[in-house]
Amino acid sequence: MVETSARLLRLLSLLQTHREWAGADLADRLGVTPRTVRRDVDKLRGLGYPVNASPGTGGGYRLGAGARMPPLLLDDEEAVAVAVGLRTAAGNGVEGIGESSVGALAKLEQVLPDRLRRRVNALSTFTVPLLRAPGTSAADPGVLTELAGACRDSERLRFAYRDHSGSVSRRTVEPHRLVCTERRWYLVAWDLDRGDWRTFRADRITPRPPHGPGFVPRDPPAEDLAAYVSRGISTTAYTTRAVVRLRTDIERAAEHLSPFAGVLEAEGAGSCLLRTGAVSLDVMVVHVLMLGFDFEVVEPPELNDAIVRARDRLSRAVG
Repeated sequence: MVETSARLLRLLSLLQTHREWAGADLADRLGVTPRTVRRDVDKLRGLGYPVNASPGTGGGYRLGAGARMPPLLLDDEEAVAVAVGLRTAAGNGVEGIGESSVGALAKLEQVLPDRLRRRVNALSTFTVPLLRAPGTSAADPGVLTELAGACRDSERLRFAYRDHSGSVSRRTVEPHRLVCTERRWYLVAWDLDRGDWRTFRADRITPRPPHGPGFVPRDPPAEDLAAYVSRGISTTAYTTRAVVRLRTDIERAAEHLSPFAGVLEAEGAGSCLLRTGAVSLDVMVVHVLMLGFDFEVVEPPELNDAIVRARDRLSRAVG
């Protein structure tokens, strides 16, 4: 009996991680026969879990939304409270729990009945957060869960994307991961039209379903996707780039600088390198001055010339 109960929990966990499972794949994962899988699915249905089945060779099982909440440990009010809390954490990019919030929200909303989903959406739509980082726009939690689901299910995404200038383009991508900073969400995906990896700001994405078909995931562009996104948004996105040596150790620099400041590299005791970018040399001068550390320009030499011009301009201003 204990073994059967453990298998049911494992089956439920598998159904929550993919949009649809073939019966043979479930049997292989659980180490049982397809007939046992069918019996276990019937048991889950008897417990109130809405497991849908599609016939045929291409059919399979998926966990759907039911007329009532499955008997987890949540009643209707608790389910709404959890969903709202997860949406708040996901939309505001709370550091350390953002990605987990989106994953949990995607699972919870998959089984929320329509009446509860409407309540969650209404509360989220008509609530205005007071605290938000200056100059940022919040990503829609519904979009985040849609992106997370496509990443989970290895399903192609179609969306309209608005760049920094306001121009809108249509994209078809193979989504890989969502990366969250303390200010924004980013989607790392393979852009099919451009044949390369791209990073998209989630708050600029407007999904254009239907999505699909499925795809075989590619090797990611980097092992450390957080560093990959940080490098993209702080350095490679700009035409003017620089390397400066900060007169402080990398641990202290990392405490004070955000991922938008650039990419830090350890160098030695009392110093580290910062690779960063800006729209122009003059803006770069202001950027490095605002870092709050003594520094030395490594490259390009033109940045030193721009610093001298800024020094002379400031001297004239206070003279």
